[in-house]
Amino acid sequence: MASSSSSTHLRACVGAFLLFLVIDGLPSTAAADDLKRDDQRAPKSDSCNNPFQLIKLMNWVDGKEGKMYSGMSARFGSMLPVKADKSVKSPAAMSNPINCCSSSTSKLSGSIALCERGGCDFITKAEFVQSGGATGVLMINEKEELFEMVCPDGISSNVTIPVVMIAKSAGEALTKSLTSGKTVEILLYAPTRPLIDFSVVFLWMMAVGTIICASLWPDITNSDHSDEGYNELSPKVSSNVGRGNDDEKEVVNIDTKGAIVFVITASTFLVLLFFFMSTWFIWVLIVLFCMGGIEGMHNCIMNLASRKCQNSERKSVNLPLFGEVSIFSLVVLLFCVAFAIFWAVTRQEAYSWIGQDILGIGLMITVLQLARLPNIKVATVLLCCAFVYDIFWVFISPVIFHQSVMITVAQGDESGEAIPMLLRFPCLFDPWGGYDMIGFGDILFPGLLVSFARRFDKDNKRGLLNGYFIWLVVGYGFGLLFTYLGLYMMNGHGQPALLYLVPCTLGVTLVLGAIRGEVKSLWTYGTEAYSSSGSSEV
Repeated sequence: MASSSSSTHLRACVGAFLLFLVIDGLPSTAAADDLKRDDQRAPKSDSCNNPFQLIKLMNWVDGKEGKMYSGMSARFGSMLPVKADKSVKSPAAMSNPINCCSSSTSKLSGSIALCERGGCDFITKAEFVQSGGATGVLMINEKEELFEMVCPDGISSNVTIPVVMIAKSAGEALTKSLTSGKTVEILLYAPTRPLIDFSVVFLWMMAVGTIICASLWPDITNSDHSDEGYNELSPKVSSNVGRGNDDEKEVVNIDTKGAIVFVITASTFLVLLFFFMSTWFIWVLIVLFCMGGIEGMHNCIMNLASRKCQNSERKSVNLPLFGEVSIFSLVVLLFCVAFAIFWAVTRQEAYSWIGQDILGIGLMITVLQLARLPNIKVATVLLCCAFVYDIFWVFISPVIFHQSVMITVAQGDESGEAIPMLLRFPCLFDPWGGYDMIGFGDILFPGLLVSFARRFDKDNKRGLLNGYFIWLVVGYGFGLLFTYLGLYMMNGHGQPALLYLVPCTLGVTLVLGAIRGEVKSLWTYGTEAYSSSGSSEV
C-alpha cells in the first residue's frame, strides 16, 4: 500500500484497519450456548433417533426461583414440551450411587434424578433411574460444554423418560442445594428458536448506515476544520500541516500489490490465531480495538464539533510530545479513553454491545476516510482476493484443518472471551438470547468501493440516479439480505458474507459501467491514462 504522507495517527488507524480485516468475523446468529438443535453426524438407530433439543432448566430452591440453566437432550428418551406451561414441575433427587450405574438406594419415585457422567454408558444410567420410578434424569457433565448423548453401537433404547445433559457448574449448584438439605424443584422445557429473528433488521441498518455515513462524511463535516481537528493531537511541524483541500488529506491509496500482500498476510495471521488462540492473545486484540476505537471516536466527535463550533479549538494547552493542543480536543480524548475503558471492564455485561458498536462504528468511519481505492482496477483485485479469502477460510479450510478456521477464530477461546472486531445486536425475539453479528471486514471491504463511487460521482458531478453511489448502497443492502438468507437456510452455520457482498457491489459497478460504456473510465480513474483521455468520456 502506498501512502502520500506519514503520520502517527495514520499509521495507527491503518494498522488497526489491516488487523480488523484479518479478523473480519462472520455474520451469524450466536445463541447463548452456541448449540445446534441437531447434528446429523451423531449416530442414529431405529430406537435412538431423537433430534438434540436445547433445554431450559428452571429450578426453585425452598420455593425461591433460582438461576436458569441450559441443557441438551439425548438421542433417546422422551421429547420435552416447547412451552414451560406444558411441562410439569418435579422435585429433584440425588441417586445413590451418584453415577447411576446400579439401582439407586435413595428414593427416586416421582423425581428428576441427578447423575454424574462416567462409569457406564448413558442408556444404562437412564434405565436404572427409570426403574426406580424417576420422571427424568439430569446427566452432569465433567466439563462446561454439553456432550451429545447417543446410543452405543448395537444397543437399543427402552428409555421413556427425558434425559438431559447439563454443564458441570449447573450440576454442582443443584447438588450443593440438595446436600445442604434444601428442597429443589425442577421444570424442563425446550423452546424453539425462531426461523428469523427480526433483530437482524437493526444490525442491517447499522451496517448500511455506517457505509452511507462514511461515504458522505466529507459532506457532513467541514473539510478544513475536520482535518485540523484530526491532526491537532499530532506534533506540530508547521502552521500549514493538516490544512488544505481534500486532495491534501493524509490518505492511504491501496494498490494492486498491497491488495495481494494483504490476503497473504491475513491468511498467515489467521492461521496463527487458530493454533495459538488464548485469553492473553484476545486481550491484546481487545487493547488494540480500544486504541483504534478511541482514535476513531475522537476523530468523529472532533469533526462534528469543528463544523458546529468553529471557535471550540482556540483555547489550547502545551503538552509534551504533542505540542500545542486545544483544551476541547483534550477533554474529548479523555472522554473517549474513559468510554473505551468502561466498555473493556464491562464487556461481559448484557449492555456492552452498545459501547462495542459505538467504538467500532467510529473506527470504521475514520478508516474509510484514510484508506481509499484509487480506481475499479484496484477494487477488483482487492475484493476478488477478499472473496476467495473469505470462502476458503470458512468452507474449504475444514478439509485441511478439520475445522472452519474463520468460524473457530471468530468464536474466541474456551474461557468465553471473544474477538471484539464486529458489530453486535441482541436477539430480542430468541428465547435463547445471543447476538446477531457482522464482522468489520464485511463493512470495510464493500465500504471502500462505495466510498470510491461517491468520490467518482462527486468529481464528475453525477446526480443520484445517473451515478454509482446509490446503486452500490442498494446492492450492499441486498447483499446483506442474501447473506442472512443463506445463514438461515444453512441452519445458523456461519457464512462468508463476501460471497454475497462482492457480487452485489463490485458486480453491480462493473455491470452498470458496461451498460453506460464507462468501464474504461472507472478502470483508469486517477491515472495518467484517465487524465489524458478518460475524463471527457464520463
